[in-house]
Amino acid sequence: MTTLKAKLQEDLTTAIRERNELHSSTLRLTLAAITKEEVAGKEARVLSDEEVLKVIAKEAKKRREAAEAFAQGGRADQSARETAEGEFLDTYLPKQLTDDELGAIVAQAVDEARAAGAEGPRAMGAVMKIVSPKVAGLAEGGRVAAAVKKHLSQ
Repeated sequence: MTTLKAKLQEDLTTAIRERNELHSSTLRLTLAAITKEEVAGKEARVLSDEEVLKVIAKEAKKRREAAEAFAQGGRADQSARETAEGEFLDTYLPKQLTDDELGAIVAQAVDEARAAGAEGPRAMGAVMKIVSPKVAGLAEGGRVAAAVKKHLSQ
């Protein structure tokens, strides 16, 4: 078993003992998503810590999107709960890059792509290939794509 998955299970046990309903339900759903990912495909497998982080990031993103949808639908109580769950899951994720840090990485990648001959808005794919591995797990894809578009249009 991966160390991150074991930490999630230990934290679940602690949350249940402390009768912390928010944390225990969030961890249960996250562990279920991890198990679902482990048994998906032709053979069951054990996820690495990186793969577990991807599942946690996906779950946190689901919570943020649900919170936004509930807020637009006028259900502030449910939106607040989804936001709290998302923030709790974020504690397990690596610290996200700030806009300035992301901008610096993207600017460097744009320079590399231009040196390789990619120009204008069509260089988006080339720049994304350079940036994506550098920011994997540290910034959401939508933020990265927006930053790349912004730098390419300058």
